[in-house]
Amino acid sequence: MNECWLDIIGIGEDGIGGLSAESLVILERAEVILGGDRHHTLTETIKAERIAWPSPFDAMIDVIKSYRGKRFVILVTGDPLWYSVGARILKYIPAEEIRFHPQLSAFQWAASRMGWSMADCEQVTVHGRPVEQIIPHFAPGIRLLVLTKDKTSPRDIAKLLVDRGFEKSRLTVLAALGGPDEQRFEGSAENWSQEVPDFHVLAVECIAGPNAKYFSRTGGLPDDAFEHDGQMTKRVVRAATISALQPYPDALLWDIGSGCGSIAIEWMRAARGAEAIGIEPDEKRREMSKHNAISLGAPRFSIVDQDAPEGLEALPIPDAIFIGGGLTDEGVFDAAWTALRSGGRLVANAVTLESEAMLVRLHKDLGGTLDRIFASQAIAVGRYHGMKPFMTVTQWTVVKS
Repeated sequence: MNECWLDIIGIGEDGIGGLSAESLVILERAEVILGGDRHHTLTETIKAERIAWPSPFDAMIDVIKSYRGKRFVILVTGDPLWYSVGARILKYIPAEEIRFHPQLSAFQWAASRMGWSMADCEQVTVHGRPVEQIIPHFAPGIRLLVLTKDKTSPRDIAKLLVDRGFEKSRLTVLAALGGPDEQRFEGSAENWSQEVPDFHVLAVECIAGPNAKYFSRTGGLPDDAFEHDGQMTKRVVRAATISALQPYPDALLWDIGSGCGSIAIEWMRAARGAEAIGIEPDEKRREMSKHNAISLGAPRFSIVDQDAPEGLEALPIPDAIFIGGGLTDEGVFDAAWTALRSGGRLVANAVTLESEAMLVRLHKDLGGTLDRIFASQAIAVGRYHGMKPFMTVTQWTVVKS
């Protein structure tokens, strides 16, 4: 077993006085302390070599590893493993080499100040992330605790709320929680004009107006939620496709022939941290998908400007693949199947006889399930209404063994 040499200590606004006896002893014995300016200020009575977070931040791991053999301490705010650097460090340094010393997290402090049960709140972050990724969390009566980027975040989030009909939502900024300089700022989304400190937590109580626009995070958003040119996977089929793909946290989807991005965007909305890469050679559809990704809260959707299979060559290994276009193009399926990790899922939809015939052959060779999806929609027929059928879709789902 590797020797433990790195201590990561969470610290609050109350500084040294809020540390456990164990954490304080470790900090006092430290030869080197890494932290932000405020962490160093809070512990300025401790004598040790001080270093700041490196720039660029990606150099962090190399800097940390260079101090192996020293009594090395990293200071972070609150809980090192809750939207903090601890999780990132664990990707490069084995857990058995690290001791974590958590302090109360910003979320815990904020929930206490608001009188909210944490189990009944959504905890999200827009720190270092596009602010639009908060959008899928908007719904009537939802309470959000948000780690923010800086003083601009409440204003940006207020605008998103107003644009989606949640203008009466209540915003509370909680700054310097647990310290002598703690501050609180309150207002509504429609009237937000507060100047607040950079370092804070935002509490949002979502209040839906009569025209509020919000969608479930399960599959099957209305077709008109997307900008599209008519060539898209329709709602009923899309819901079945998302169900077949089985999104889960942090999983990566390849959406081949992504069009306006409807499948990829719903995949990303459905699970925390889910990622998607769309392969779409048509410029207008790529632009539509970028717009849809922003407006529907999946701003990290990545789009490749190439045809498959050429556009697949340099992509990271996917956990799931959807083929909605180009199934019968030479080499597309073979390249996708080869790239898919063992245990990954592939879903392909076919509307033409040629692509359906190919799915029948693949089903025979590789197994999986083969389904035929029929859907109709009511349309006006003179003074009355009738059911107009969509094109029948054959759907193949298979898990790679």
